[in-house]
Amino acid sequence: MSASELVGAKPAIDEAKARAKRAAQRRAALMRQMVQWHWISAAICLIGMLLFAITGITLNHAGAIEAKPKTVEVEGQLPPELIALAKTAQTSKSALPEEIRVWLGKDLDVKAPKGAPIEWTDDEAYVSLPRPGGDGWVTFDAASGEVLHERTDRGPIAYLNDLHKGRNSGAVWSLFLDVFAIGCIVFCATGLVLLQLHSRARKITWPLVGLGLAVPLILVLLFIH
Repeated sequence: MSASELVGAKPAIDEAKARAKRAAQRRAALMRQMVQWHWISAAICLIGMLLFAITGITLNHAGAIEAKPKTVEVEGQLPPELIALAKTAQTSKSALPEEIRVWLGKDLDVKAPKGAPIEWTDDEAYVSLPRPGGDGWVTFDAASGEVLHERTDRGPIAYLNDLHKGRNSGAVWSLFLDVFAIGCIVFCATGLVLLQLHSRARKITWPLVGLGLAVPLILVLLFIH
């Protein structure tokens, strides 16, 4: 190549180098962004993922884990003014009156949700109080004011298992599960992008990813009917 041809080719060579440099800068910027989102989502989801991994094992072996439910019964008596309120609720078929709910919480340690529905059988009101890791209910008589509360506790493992499933855990915990799930999606998606960025130097990356897909798929097809 002559000197004039070299001079003419220099701008093209410089442009190619500039494009390669810009591509490398974009790749580095993308990697920094993915690493940042990856560690942030990992930090946020770390404890939740540990909880769900552990309770995944306990749920998978629920039959082998012995639970010893404990049941506690408490009796009480509604004050006269609340008996009148109970009769009003019976007539109107309304939800648990707030005044009775507050009294149950103070006197019998009954944690009834606001606006809990009531099932009536003649003069007797039944309020179901399900909760994670246990169950409960309270009844009161609109005529005599007699109150009976029963609470069953199946232990800490049952409590954590119900949190895993979102069973009887309320709207706030349900919202947390949704936010946690989004965090896990961000963690996995950014991890996938990082795998792609590093895959050229780590040839086993995609075979391992494929294995992670193939193993559960094969198990489903062969052993689950």
